[in-house]
Amino acid sequence: MLEGFTRREIRTSGASIVTVTGGKGPPLLLMHGNPFTHLSWHAVAPVLARDFTVVCPDLRGYGDSSKPPGGERHENYSFRAMAQDQVEVMAELGFTRFAAAGHDRGARVLHRLCLDHPDKVERAAFLDILPQHYLLNNLNLGFAVFSYHWFFMVQPYDFPERLMGADPEYFIRRKLAKTPAGLSFFKPEALAEYIRCIKNPATIHAMCEDYRATVGIDLETDTADVAARRKVDCPVLLLWGATGGVGRHHRPAEIWPRYASDIRHAVALPCGHYLSEERPAETAAELHAFFSGKI
Repeated sequence: MLEGFTRREIRTSGASIVTVTGGKGPPLLLMHGNPFTHLSWHAVAPVLARDFTVVCPDLRGYGDSSKPPGGERHENYSFRAMAQDQVEVMAELGFTRFAAAGHDRGARVLHRLCLDHPDKVERAAFLDILPQHYLLNNLNLGFAVFSYHWFFMVQPYDFPERLMGADPEYFIRRKLAKTPAGLSFFKPEALAEYIRCIKNPATIHAMCEDYRATVGIDLETDTADVAARRKVDCPVLLLWGATGGVGRHHRPAEIWPRYASDIRHAVALPCGHYLSEERPAETAAELHAFFSGKI
């Protein structure tokens, strides 16, 4: 689905990361969310590759990237560990400084990447998230119901793994069908790939470890950063879906300034959570304008 992109496997200090690369121009890292793979960018990456060298990895634990043990505190699935993977992936490709966009979990990896490695990220686009520090300290009923999987997947091993693993295809289809459009906007080839990957028990476990880390070691790290008044300092683009959980239950443009000091543009697209697959043309246009320095 990403014709012309080159696939390779890059070994980092903590994992083996499957990566596809295409295009030419300044480097641009695109990171997917849960429960996806790099293919979630299949309709956006080729457009951006006309003017950028686009790098799309499978995050550790996802797709065909490796699934290392989580560790006693799930630290190997912390956003810090995932961000370190991407710094090393980009360095292996010859890029010491780059622009980046992330959706969902990938946007959370990007948030940590900006804080831990501010010298690496030139511009950052966050798609349909609020910082987890804010979410977990300001829980409301709308978020708890719409994003129930946050609280299900953090339960101790192996309770969620057993339930998800009993019928993983049903689980992923049910999880993705959050909008009135259901699954209609997902390309069949992409959806089949997401289903293939989640049928691997190691992927299910890694996903749960990802969420367990979020409410533990990640929240501790975020709390320390907030106490130290650390923010994302590079230029930032905020995109979210007007009918998704973020758009319906929160005001992203009012919340993000607490966590990022240079927000250049903030816009809601007419869609739900899955921007790059629901509204790929609009998503690509916003990203292209931002990373080209036009906004």
